[in-house]
Amino acid sequence: MTGDHYFTAAPASEQERRTIDVHLAGRDLRLTTASGVFSADHLDSATRILLGAVPPPPPEGVLVDLGCGWGPLALALALAAPGARVLAVDVNERALELTRTNAAAVGATNVTALRPEDVEPDVRVDALWSNPPIRIGKAALHDLLRLWLPRLADDGVAHLVVAKQLGADSLARWLVETLGAPVERVTSQGGFRVLRVGRPTTA
Repeated sequence: MTGDHYFTAAPASEQERRTIDVHLAGRDLRLTTASGVFSADHLDSATRILLGAVPPPPPEGVLVDLGCGWGPLALALALAAPGARVLAVDVNERALELTRTNAAAVGATNVTALRPEDVEPDVRVDALWSNPPIRIGKAALHDLLRLWLPRLADDGVAHLVVAKQLGADSLARWLVETLGAPVERVTSQGGFRVLRVGRPTTA
């Protein structure tokens, strides 16, 4: 057993690839996953709930899947908005490789998978979808959101899915009270909250 986590930059575990069948953006897809990435065996419940709660993405502009894993949110964005530029962002190199493989497999040529440090700092994001990596710890999560939420365009919106038991409500309060971001709870189901977050005013 290794000490790998899904937020490990370069997983040391042997890469055991597998295929799974998922339904995204109205299409049945066969995609590739592997050990060493988040939810390698299936589309996780939180991401499924998020996908059921978000509105259609803008047809153009920059769309971001923050913490992309093997790419389900990025693929859903890309297939729903083929005229948009989709950034699939993750620290995990194996996750980025899988997202590239899956994007190519479904013909999503508008997806770019890259590390956070490789995203241009002045990018303006029209929509951000994320099942954020809560288990990196509260301080690191706050730093991540401090970096990305101010990149929203003036009318840009982020949708985050967070488990209630892992601090969804306290995160919502922090977003409002510390970042000055408008927050709306879109849905609460299966132990998860989906939060709609606007551009912060104080970050």
